[in-house]
Amino acid sequence: MDAPEKTNQDLAAQRSRRRRSIAIGLMLGFMVLAFYIATFVRFTNGVPPKVL
Repeated sequence: MDAPEKTNQDLAAQRSRRRRSIAIGLMLGFMVLAFYIATFVRFTNGVPPKVL
């Protein structure tokens, strides 16, 4: 049994899916980082500094 050959259209669709997946991953990472920074800034601004 021979494996079916991939056509140019199949390869283009595969590249498109990969680019989309990378873009979604990068956006997800950016959102996680943005929420982390926002939470850190919010909590550090609400805590008064320690006075010795």
